[in-house]
Amino acid sequence: MTHHTHAPHPPALAHRVRDLRPVPHPEGTIAVRHGAIRSGQELVSAAQAQELAELQAREELIQRLGVPTAPDDLMDQFADHLAEATGMLYGFVNLFLDEQTFIGLHNPPQDSGHLILGRTMSRDHGWCPAVVKRKKALPLPDVHASPRFSGNFVVDAVGIRSYFGAPLIHEESGITLGTVCTIDPEARPRTDARRLLDVVKAGGTEVLHALTSGAAAR
Repeated sequence: MTHHTHAPHPPALAHRVRDLRPVPHPEGTIAVRHGAIRSGQELVSAAQAQELAELQAREELIQRLGVPTAPDDLMDQFADHLAEATGMLYGFVNLFLDEQTFIGLHNPPQDSGHLILGRTMSRDHGWCPAVVKRKKALPLPDVHASPRFSGNFVVDAVGIRSYFGAPLIHEESGITLGTVCTIDPEARPRTDARRLLDVVKAGGTEVLHALTSGAAAR
Protein backbone atom coordinates (compact mmCIF):
# COMPACT_ATOMS: atom_id res chain seq x y z
CA MET A 1 0.00 0.00 0.00
CA THR A 2 1.19 3.48 -0.75
CA HIS A 3 2.77 5.83 1.80
CA HIS A 4 0.98 9.10 2.47
CA THR A 5 2.34 12.51 3.34
CA HIS A 6 0.09 14.03 5.95
CA ALA A 7 -0.98 17.49 6.94
CA PRO A 8 0.03 18.80 10.40
CA HIS A 9 -1.70 17.15 13.29
CA PRO A 10 -4.93 18.80 14.49
CA PRO A 11 -5.02 20.29 18.00
CA ALA A 12 -5.10 17.92 20.94
CA LEU A 13 -8.46 17.01 22.39
CA ALA A 14 -9.93 19.97 24.15
CA HIS A 15 -11.31 19.85 27.67
CA ARG A 16 -15.00 18.98 27.63
CA VAL A 17 -17.91 19.80 29.86
CA ARG A 18 -17.56 17.91 33.14
CA ASP A 19 -20.02 19.58 35.45
CA LEU A 20 -23.58 19.44 34.15
CA ARG A 21 -26.17 20.15 36.82
CA PRO A 22 -29.79 19.72 35.64
CA VAL A 23 -32.13 22.26 37.23
CA PRO A 24 -35.86 22.75 36.66
CA HIS A 25 -36.67 25.19 33.89
CA PRO A 26 -40.07 26.06 32.44
CA GLU A 27 -38.91 25.63 28.85
CA GLY A 28 -37.47 22.16 29.41
CA THR A 29 -33.82 23.22 29.23
CA ILE A 30 -30.85 22.30 31.40
CA ALA A 31 -28.75 25.00 32.98
CA VAL A 32 -25.02 24.38 32.78
CA ARG A 33 -23.05 25.69 35.73
CA HIS A 34 -20.79 28.71 35.30
CA GLY A 35 -17.59 27.86 33.46
CA ALA A 36 -18.62 24.37 32.40
CA ILE A 37 -18.54 25.25 28.69
CA ARG A 38 -17.40 28.88 28.62
CA SER A 39 -17.69 31.93 30.81
CA GLY A 40 -21.19 32.93 31.80
CA GLN A 41 -24.35 30.93 32.37
CA GLU A 42 -25.32 28.71 29.44
CA LEU A 43 -28.65 27.06 28.70
CA VAL A 44 -28.65 23.91 26.59
CA SER A 45 -31.47 21.57 25.63
CA ALA A 46 -31.64 18.04 26.98
CA ALA A 47 -30.60 16.75 23.54
CA GLN A 48 -27.59 19.08 23.48
CA ALA A 49 -26.61 18.02 27.00
CA GLN A 50 -26.78 14.37 25.93
CA GLU A 51 -24.63 15.11 22.88
CA LEU A 52 -22.04 16.86 25.03
CA ALA A 53 -21.98 13.96 27.48
CA GLU A 54 -21.49 11.47 24.63
CA LEU A 55 -18.69 13.57 23.15
CA GLN A 56 -16.94 13.74 26.51
CA ALA A 57 -17.21 9.98 27.02
CA ARG A 58 -15.96 9.33 23.47
CA GLU A 59 -12.94 11.59 23.85
CA GLU A 60 -12.04 10.12 27.24
CA LEU A 61 -12.18 6.61 25.75
CA ILE A 62 -10.10 7.68 22.74
CA GLN A 63 -7.45 9.10 25.07
CA ARG A 64 -7.48 5.99 27.27
CA LEU A 65 -7.11 3.65 24.31
CA GLY A 66 -4.39 5.76 22.70
CA VAL A 67 -6.38 6.08 19.47
CA PRO A 68 -4.71 8.51 17.05
CA THR A 69 -6.59 11.73 16.40
CA ALA A 70 -4.28 12.86 13.58
CA PRO A 71 -3.74 11.48 10.07
CA ASP A 72 -2.41 7.95 10.45
CA ASP A 73 -0.59 5.82 7.86
CA LEU A 74 -2.32 2.58 8.85
CA MET A 75 -5.76 4.20 8.82
CA ASP A 76 -5.02 5.71 5.41
CA GLN A 77 -4.27 2.21 4.19
CA PHE A 78 -7.61 1.00 5.52
CA ALA A 79 -9.33 3.91 3.74
CA ASP A 80 -7.48 3.00 0.54
CA HIS A 81 -8.69 -0.59 0.85
CA LEU A 82 -12.31 0.46 1.47
CA ALA A 83 -12.34 2.63 -1.65
CA GLU A 84 -10.63 0.01 -3.81
CA ALA A 85 -12.77 -2.91 -2.58
CA THR A 86 -16.02 -1.02 -3.17
CA GLY A 87 -14.97 0.78 -6.34
CA MET A 88 -15.83 4.13 -4.76
CA LEU A 89 -13.84 7.34 -5.21
CA TYR A 90 -13.51 8.20 -1.53
CA GLY A 91 -12.85 6.16 1.62
CA PHE A 92 -12.78 7.31 5.25
CA VAL A 93 -11.91 6.30 8.78
CA ASN A 94 -13.79 8.98 10.68
CA LEU A 95 -13.57 9.90 14.39
CA PHE A 96 -16.35 12.04 15.86
CA LEU A 97 -14.59 14.78 17.84
CA ASP A 98 -15.32 18.52 17.75
CA GLU A 99 -15.46 17.88 14.02
CA GLN A 100 -15.60 14.75 11.94
CA THR A 101 -11.89 13.93 11.77
CA PHE A 102 -10.62 11.68 8.98
CA ILE A 103 -7.63 9.88 10.47
CA GLY A 104 -7.86 7.63 7.43
CA LEU A 105 -8.62 9.18 4.03
CA HIS A 106 -8.59 8.05 0.42
CA ASN A 107 -9.06 10.73 -2.24
CA PRO A 108 -9.20 10.30 -6.01
CA PRO A 109 -6.00 11.19 -7.91
CA GLN A 110 -5.10 14.87 -7.92
CA ASP A 111 -5.49 15.08 -11.70
CA SER A 112 -8.82 13.22 -11.80
CA GLY A 113 -10.93 16.37 -11.96
CA HIS A 114 -12.78 15.33 -8.78
CA LEU A 115 -12.78 17.37 -5.60
CA ILE A 116 -9.94 16.58 -3.18
CA LEU A 117 -11.30 16.50 0.36
CA GLY A 118 -9.58 17.68 3.52
CA ARG A 119 -9.24 15.95 6.87
CA THR A 120 -12.17 17.47 8.77
CA MET A 121 -15.84 18.27 8.30
CA SER A 122 -18.62 19.66 10.46
CA ARG A 123 -20.35 17.06 12.62
CA ASP A 124 -23.65 18.11 11.02
CA HIS A 125 -22.64 17.29 7.44
CA GLY A 126 -22.80 14.06 5.50
CA TRP A 127 -24.47 10.82 6.54
CA CYS A 128 -22.04 9.62 9.21
CA PRO A 129 -23.93 11.58 11.92
CA ALA A 130 -26.96 9.36 11.25
CA VAL A 131 -24.79 6.24 11.52
CA VAL A 132 -23.34 7.40 14.86
CA LYS A 133 -26.77 8.32 16.22
CA ARG A 134 -28.49 5.08 15.24
CA LYS A 135 -25.42 2.87 15.85
CA LYS A 136 -26.25 0.92 12.72
CA ALA A 137 -24.74 0.65 9.27
CA LEU A 138 -26.37 2.76 6.55
CA PRO A 139 -26.50 1.80 2.86
CA LEU A 140 -27.48 4.60 0.46
CA PRO A 141 -26.93 3.29 -3.07
CA ASP A 142 -28.73 6.42 -4.32
CA VAL A 143 -29.09 9.22 -1.77
CA HIS A 144 -31.82 10.84 -3.89
CA ALA A 145 -34.00 7.78 -3.44
CA SER A 146 -34.49 8.75 0.23
CA PRO A 147 -35.97 12.21 0.94
CA ARG A 148 -34.56 12.04 4.47
CA PHE A 149 -30.98 11.81 3.19
CA SER A 150 -31.09 13.58 -0.17
CA GLY A 151 -30.88 17.11 1.22
CA ASN A 152 -27.31 17.28 2.48
CA PHE A 153 -24.30 19.58 2.29
CA VAL A 154 -22.19 16.76 0.82
CA VAL A 155 -24.70 16.24 -1.97
CA ASP A 156 -24.62 19.92 -2.88
CA ALA A 157 -20.93 20.71 -2.33
CA VAL A 158 -19.28 17.49 -3.50
CA GLY A 159 -21.98 16.03 -5.75
CA ILE A 160 -22.17 12.70 -3.92
CA ARG A 161 -24.84 10.19 -4.96
CA SER A 162 -23.95 7.03 -3.02
CA TYR A 163 -22.85 6.34 0.57
CA PHE A 164 -22.10 3.21 2.58
CA GLY A 165 -21.13 3.60 6.23
CA ALA A 166 -20.76 1.53 9.39
CA PRO A 167 -20.22 2.56 13.03
CA LEU A 168 -17.08 1.87 15.06
CA ILE A 169 -18.56 0.73 18.37
CA HIS A 170 -16.27 -0.08 21.30
CA GLU A 171 -17.64 -3.40 22.51
CA GLU A 172 -16.93 -3.04 26.24
CA SER A 173 -18.34 0.45 26.69
CA GLY A 174 -20.86 0.61 23.84
CA ILE A 175 -19.40 4.00 22.85
CA THR A 176 -19.34 4.83 19.15
CA LEU A 177 -15.91 6.20 18.25
CA GLY A 178 -16.85 7.14 14.71
CA THR A 179 -17.43 5.45 11.38
CA VAL A 180 -15.88 3.91 8.31
CA CYS A 181 -17.50 4.87 5.04
CA THR A 182 -17.20 5.23 1.29
CA ILE A 183 -18.85 7.81 -0.99
CA ASP A 184 -19.06 8.32 -4.74
CA PRO A 185 -20.60 10.81 -7.19
CA GLU A 186 -22.39 7.98 -9.01
CA ALA A 187 -25.36 6.01 -7.71
CA ARG A 188 -24.99 2.26 -7.23
CA PRO A 189 -27.50 -0.45 -8.19
CA ARG A 190 -29.75 -1.49 -5.32
CA THR A 191 -28.92 -5.09 -6.20
CA ASP A 192 -25.28 -4.43 -5.23
CA ALA A 193 -26.04 -2.57 -2.00
CA ARG A 194 -25.77 -5.57 0.32
CA ARG A 195 -22.39 -6.59 -1.04
CA LEU A 196 -21.00 -3.07 -0.76
CA LEU A 197 -22.31 -2.65 2.77
CA ASP A 198 -20.81 -6.00 3.81
CA VAL A 199 -17.41 -4.87 2.49
CA VAL A 200 -17.63 -1.65 4.51
CA LYS A 201 -18.78 -3.46 7.67
CA ALA A 202 -15.95 -5.99 7.37
CA GLY A 203 -13.50 -3.12 6.94
CA GLY A 204 -14.97 -1.48 10.04
CA THR A 205 -14.34 -4.61 12.08
CA GLU A 206 -10.66 -4.59 11.05
CA VAL A 207 -10.32 -0.85 11.73
CA LEU A 208 -11.89 -1.16 15.18
CA HIS A 209 -9.53 -4.00 16.10
CA ALA A 210 -6.53 -1.95 14.96
CA LEU A 211 -7.69 1.11 16.91
CA THR A 212 -8.52 -0.68 20.15
CA SER A 213 -5.48 -2.99 20.10
CA GLY A 214 -3.08 -0.08 19.78
CA ALA A 215 -1.87 -1.13 16.34
CA ALA A 216 -2.58 2.31 14.87
CA ALA A 217 -0.53 4.03 17.57
CA ARG A 218 2.64 2.00 16.88
